[in-house]
Order: sequence, then structure tokens, then C-alpha cells
Amino acid sequence: MNPKSHEPASLPAPGPDALAQSETLAVQLRAEIAAAGGWLPFSRFMERALYAPGLGYYSGGARKFGRRAEDGSDFVTAPELSPLFAQTLARPVADALAASGTRRVMEFGAGTGKLAAGLLAALAELRVELDEYAIVDLSGELRERQRDTIGAAAPGLAAKVRWLDALPERFDGVIVGNEVLDAMPVRLFAKADGAWRERGVAVDAGRAFVFADRPVAPGARPAVLDGIDGIDAGDGYVTETHDAALAFTRTVCTMLARGAVFLIDYGFPAHEYYHPQRDRGTLMCHYRHRAHDDPFVYPGLQDITSHVEFTGIYEAGVGTGADLLGYTSQARFLLNAGITDVLADIDPSDPAHFLPAANAVQKLISEAEMGELFKVIAFSRGIDGALDAFARGDRSHTL
Repeated sequence: MNPKSHEPASLPAPGPDALAQSETLAVQLRAEIAAAGGWLPFSRFMERALYAPGLGYYSGGARKFGRRAEDGSDFVTAPELSPLFAQTLARPVADALAASGTRRVMEFGAGTGKLAAGLLAALAELRVELDEYAIVDLSGELRERQRDTIGAAAPGLAAKVRWLDALPERFDGVIVGNEVLDAMPVRLFAKADGAWRERGVAVDAGRAFVFADRPVAPGARPAVLDGIDGIDAGDGYVTETHDAALAFTRTVCTMLARGAVFLIDYGFPAHEYYHPQRDRGTLMCHYRHRAHDDPFVYPGLQDITSHVEFTGIYEAGVGTGADLLGYTSQARFLLNAGITDVLADIDPSDPAHFLPAANAVQKLISEAEMGELFKVIAFSRGIDGALDAFARGDRSHTL
């Protein structure tokens, strides 16, 4: 495939090395499609585009996290936006550690390491003694960045950090996953002639990737499609199912023996996710801080994501026997956890420091920015009662 066949005019072109890497992945994808009879489920295409060893978006060497396209990044996350995010999140993490009597933290998808560095420093400020801070990340390039970031920002605490190649059977402590669920492969389904078809990927005569729909295999129809039928979803309705994210949630909540799991991501409960007006699904791509909906642009060089369906995540977690600790918006969670108190520690008479911090907090909690779209869901074992971070504005009843 010539990547330029899927190159929106508004996107900057990658350099020759990156383009060659993308073409290498495209060749592999075309070969896999041919070997599979000319069609791959979209979930497999997304998995390879994001995680193919050495070539996928998260397993390759391209920079991903940052504030501007000029620095080579594609999007910004809350820990990158402001250190106050980690300082505030440390408070409910500390509460959960104390309530469960545990001393370990595990982070999934640690990005550049800023959240880990911030949590380590903030927990130390709160006089929380950790035995270990474990990180699970598939990207070797990101592991190196995480080591550098943590070593520079929290040198006295870096010795507590360990990178895991495999998950333990049992974990006692607090698990954190910020923007992890949205990066997991999804299956696509489209309705045509009154029936659901699974949307996959084929290769056209010009060797470009194209969507191709086929009947859902017997026994492979997700139960969630039955619920969508009840909202009068007509022909042309497109949506996703989240098999990988549900499996991840079940794995993590089964592994948790005592402690809590905090998952932070953008999305909706089922009654908002599967809605007549959300008839094009939520699949999105991010490249150089530009969002678009073509997953075939520069395979391996752009992020492919979808919003999280939190009712399914809730059911997956409690289905393992874990307790739902809470579910609320990011804004309410951070406000409950004291982000305004953390901001107040910065001298307002020093505008060079206070104003950027206040602007970042506004983005984290504003309904027009990250505050409403992002949600926090938490599960627990061995914790009695609620945490202050869910004391007001809990939305568990909406799941």
C-alpha cells in the first residue's frame, strides 16, 4: 500500500525513516490479510497497527506524548498536561493503600513516566512508605524514557521502580491505569439490510486498505448487539465492542487480592454509548495533535482509539468478585481529592508559575475540556467503605 492513498491533506507528512517503517508494517498487514483469505477483523488490524513488535504505534520508537505537534508528539495526557494531576491522584492512592494495609503500586501504560515520577514524589510527601512501584509497559522505547524521567524527577525513589515482563498471579496494593482501556483493540460492527455484519479490513485493487463487512460468524455475535437493537439502530449504524478491554479488566481484578484498581479514561456508560445519535461509533485516530477517523493513515505511526463503554467495564470487574469502589467524572474525582488545595500551594503572587498551573487545572476539570468526558472507575478488595474521592458526585447508579 502506498500510505499516501490514505493521507488527508491536513496531516503533516512523516519523515522518510518513519514512512519506511510504516510501509514495512503495511507489507506485513497485507500478507496477513492475504493469508487469512482476504479479510481480517478490524480488532486484529488495530492490534497490529498499535503493537506489532518494533513497528506498531506503541511498540515502535516514535514520540507519542507531548503538548505540540512541533515536538513530534500526537496527543497530550493529563500527567503531561500538569504535575498537579499526579499530586492529586496520589491522595486517593494513599487512602486506598492505607485502607487495604498494602505498600505497592502497579501502573499500566506509564507513557513517558511522568505519572509514575509524580506519584512517587507525592506519596513520599504524604509519608506513604512504598515497597515497590511496578510498571507494565509493552514498549521498550517507552521503558527507557520512563527510566530517564523517573531518574531525573525522583532520583531518590527510582530504586523502588521495577518493570514487569509478566503479571503476577496475585497483587496486593493499588493498580493505576490512565488512558489504557481506550488503546485496546475493538471489534467493529455495522448494520445493513436489518442484520449486523462484522467490519474488517481488506486490500483493494490498488493495494490500499479498505473496510469490508461480512456476516457475523455463528456463535460470534456479541450480546451487546441485542441491546443496540432495542434502541432502533437502523441500517448504517456502526459501533464497537470492547472484548480486549473487558478481558483486561477481568484479568486485573482477578489478580487483585487486596487493594484497589483506578482506571481513568474517556467514555460513557452503555445507555449513552449505544445511542441512536452515536450512529458512527467512536473510533478516532490521533496524529500530530490532529484528530481524524481514518485508521489506515500511516499504519504504525498514528494512534487508533475508541471511547470506553464503562457499563461493560463495571460488569467485567464485579464479575470477578471485586467490589465497585466508585464511578464518577474526572472533574468530580479530582475536586473531591483536593486538586484546588494542591493548586493553592502555589503562590498566586507568582504569575509565572501560578497562571500556567491554574490553566492546566481548568483543562483537567472543565466540562468543555477533560473534566466531563473523562471518567474514573475503581474496584477494590478488602477495603471497607468509600474513599473521599468518590464521596460526592458518584455515578455508580448510571452504570
